[in-house]
Amino acid sequence: MTPLLSDSEYRALADFRHQLRRFLAFSEERARGAGLEPRHHQLLLALRGLPPGTPPTVGAVAERLLLRHHTVVGLIDRLQHRGLIRRTRAPEDRRQVRLAITARGEDLLHGLSIAHRDELATLGPALVTALRRVLGKRA
Repeated sequence: MTPLLSDSEYRALADFRHQLRRFLAFSEERARGAGLEPRHHQLLLALRGLPPGTPPTVGAVAERLLLRHHTVVGLIDRLQHRGLIRRTRAPEDRRQVRLAITARGEDLLHGLSIAHRDELATLGPALVTALRRVLGKRA
């Protein structure tokens, strides 16, 4: 049988979720303020932040975003239409599509990423403290 959680454990989990949500609300607001839907911002960031050696494909981005392939294709279509991303064929296999962020997309992502990094400098300590409480460690 799973042991019961104490009131303080529930509070710790609730506070951690609250801190995460504060950051996510900031992120959503900033993306919209820059003229992007939050999912479009997330896609640009996921693409730009792929691990080294990971080909920039729809499948790789879908995996990073925890979304289905066809959902990511729709997001890419909208970003491509806005000139923020482009598709090219892989030279070694012309059937495979590679994704790249355009200069305009890079500029937009850069500005958002700076704002997010600065916000994390503010919210980060409370987030770390909340996580430590969930994990049962002292802040």
